[in-house]
Amino acid sequence: MTVLIRAAEAETLSASGVTLLADVSDTDGHLTSHRSIFQPGKEGAPPHLHREAAELFFVLNGSLRVLTGEDLVTLAQGDFLLVPPNTPHAFEAAGTDPAEVLFVLTQAKPRFGYYRLLESAYQGETDWAAVAETSDLYDNHYVESPAWQGR
Repeated sequence: MTVLIRAAEAETLSASGVTLLADVSDTDGHLTSHRSIFQPGKEGAPPHLHREAAELFFVLNGSLRVLTGEDLVTLAQGDFLLVPPNTPHAFEAAGTDPAEVLFVLTQAKPRFGYYRLLESAYQGETDWAAVAETSDLYDNHYVESPAWQGR
């Protein structure tokens, strides 16, 4: 099955900086993918893990600070990172420029509902507790990380 998502047809969530590309319903269950733009000084995602999904990061522009396990790494334009299932990770823009990143999750549950819920929380329309309650539904489990807290 060939999947083509034209840039003009992709749904963009303006408050969170996420552009939805293809969900598992589009890819016959193979993967979900989105592009995000992270503004400097704003956390991209707090520490979390996916029990089932592996997550690929590809930096299109800027640089991204990433927690992977207990390690902090900075990815630059063109860098690739794969975070396996059950590995705590978090990320944010590094430096003074926005970071633009392509994400692909394999063995993923449908994710677009999660990103729309996040958008609603960013806009103040949904309580953040409602986001936390969806951890099993979207395979997004928040965790504590002393390494991330100490950055």
